Amino acid sequence: MATPEFVLDLRDKIGTAPLWLSGVTAVVVRGDDVLLVRRADTGEWTPVTGIIDPGEEPSVAAEREVLEEADVRATAERLCWVHVTRMYTYANGDQSQYVDLVFRARWDAGEPSPADGENTEARWFPRDALPEMSHDMRQRVDAALSERVEARFGPFGD
Repeated sequence: MATPEFVLDLRDKIGTAPLWLSGVTAVVVRGDDVLLVRRADTGEWTPVTGIIDPGEEPSVAAEREVLEEADVRATAERLCWVHVTRMYTYANGDQSQYVDLVFRARWDAGEPSPADGENTEARWFPRDALPEMSHDMRQRVDAALSERVEARFGPFGD
């Protein structure tokens, strides 16, 4: 599912004006491998990301997004980073900014495939051979792969 119905309903009322949303990033780990998806809209490799539905628990949203986008079952194990993204302007002019909750998730079952049309590929990469990705997405992966137990807040870094 590309854009949740509640966002489309809001867009009917506010047009392309900036919209503040809650999002999740799920960095799924299987042994030394990390699950990444290649976005259909940009061609970039990223961890699984998505919007939290109204009333949905963030960890449940992370697990749901992994299943929807990559056809993999995973369990959110810990919150790694809470931060605010830059303002995104999409091809249709819509503007959105997100408070993003990055979760490290444990692979439970399934082989990755681009399940919902948002991605063209989904696959495992060794953590020491990740493909090129944006600085922002690499920070999300690094936060989840860190052995740091407590979550980071705000801009990335120690």
